[in-house]
Amino acid sequence: MSGSHPVQQGASAPVRRRGKSLFPPKWLWIAWLVMAVLPAALYAADVLADHATVNVLTMVLAVLAFVLLLVWFLLFSGYGRRTRLLGLAACLAAVGVLAALFRVERVSGELVPSFALRLARKPDRMLESPVSAPPAGEEGARVDLRTITPYDFPQFLGPERSASARGVRLARDWASRPVEPVWRRAIGAGWSAFSVVNGHAITMEQRGDEELVTCYNVETGRLEWSHSTPARYEALAGGVGPRSTPTIDEGMVYALGATGRLVCLDGATGRCRWEKDLLEQLGITPEEEAATIAHGRANSPLVVGDLVVVPAGGPKAGRRVSLVAYEKRLGTRVWEGGDRQISYSSPALATLGGVQQILIVNEESTSGHDANTGKVLWEHPWKARSNADPNVSQAVPVPPDRVFLSKGYGRGGALLRLVPRGNGTFSTEVLWQDSKVMRTKFTNVAVKDGYLYGLSDGVLECVALETGRRAWKEGRYWHGQILRAGDLLLVLSEAGEVVLVEATADRANHVLGRFQAVEGMTWNNLALYGPYLLVRNAQEAACYRLPLEDR
Repeated sequence: MSGSHPVQQGASAPVRRRGKSLFPPKWLWIAWLVMAVLPAALYAADVLADHATVNVLTMVLAVLAFVLLLVWFLLFSGYGRRTRLLGLAACLAAVGVLAALFRVERVSGELVPSFALRLARKPDRMLESPVSAPPAGEEGARVDLRTITPYDFPQFLGPERSASARGVRLARDWASRPVEPVWRRAIGAGWSAFSVVNGHAITMEQRGDEELVTCYNVETGRLEWSHSTPARYEALAGGVGPRSTPTIDEGMVYALGATGRLVCLDGATGRCRWEKDLLEQLGITPEEEAATIAHGRANSPLVVGDLVVVPAGGPKAGRRVSLVAYEKRLGTRVWEGGDRQISYSSPALATLGGVQQILIVNEESTSGHDANTGKVLWEHPWKARSNADPNVSQAVPVPPDRVFLSKGYGRGGALLRLVPRGNGTFSTEVLWQDSKVMRTKFTNVAVKDGYLYGLSDGVLECVALETGRRAWKEGRYWHGQILRAGDLLLVLSEAGEVVLVEATADRANHVLGRFQAVEGMTWNNLALYGPYLLVRNAQEAACYRLPLEDR
């Protein structure tokens, strides 16, 4: 026919397929709109009760939106075969290049990933591993952990494990009397905090394949001694390094590593007095440990009289031990108590119902144990899964007979009362429980004048202890930490900023001052020794002198 052109053998496909559009159809636009609006709506309505879950859902929906676009482009669009194949190849190449160049370095408390070049060395591997301990004599003798002072902060969360400092009255005006930096230095990875006695600060850190307990001078930042153990803990969600805080007692240091190595060190030199491998003693393989305690052991040792007590655990299908106690000087095992799987919480000592007892939050319950024998005095269900919605926050004793519990992941807070049974044990009565208050995730609460203060899903919240009624909730600090000093709160944000907030139920998040203490993601707890505030994260540590109130 006139004007017709025969199709040549081997000619390429037309640019556009007949009857197909070059633009996405309406149903795809509607799907994208729903995917964009759904996370925002869930976040605003707080339906899932955990912002991290909404973030994960957002990332899943973003991937799904891209997959839908790709499926439409490859199978249903009007683009020619060559264009579609080139588009697929470009997508695969881009994914391959990104995977080859970058790795997920860490995830935040909201499960938002941070990326680093794949070939870049992790910061802790770029630090030199210090000598294990100074030679006996002059330098070792300078570290005096036997002498105690009124300002000592000798263990996790302070003298009473209550997220409160003792005997410090901070000035309220940081504008006219600014905070003074004392020192700042690089430090190995880990989420351990400082414990401080007589001007010496002890922490744990990871440097390469060595897990360290280190001692620094508070006023100079000088490393005074270190003890190393050949161990390394590393996980995508939990990060690198140890996560418990050492305990200082009568000149000795007790520290539990992320892989279950408990050590007793001479505080003068850092030399090891005794060591226990909890996994070996309980017959737990590394594979079973990873399956049951997905984020590494985070339990800080508790000294009770002549005993040092730590959560023990066990394999999923084998014998489990809630707590184990060792003679603190010799390391001899004295007792085992309870048969529950452990959580990431630490034991705390309290006198409730007239009985001295050790409180511990387990994986699926919280319990009280006789301090001398480990016998279970009471137990209350407090469900969790180690790798999904773990128990991290402390059980808070409220004398004479109450216990406050809290956790994130939508569980919230609860106040229990211990009811004597007449045989030395107790039952528990729930006075109130509310899933919408005190959703502490990686943090703990401080108590003042009948009110609880804590970071509830990253927002500072004040709640009446007796009723659970919220007084206020304001100020997003993400998943940081808090420490009470008198009628003031020191709030450490997840981004490393320290904020001074008034601890009052009358004024919401009344900020008195703030400064950037360290850079980078910060989950570590604060330590306050007199005017000296010690702050650290997985890459750096710093000390600041805070102004004190004039007496």
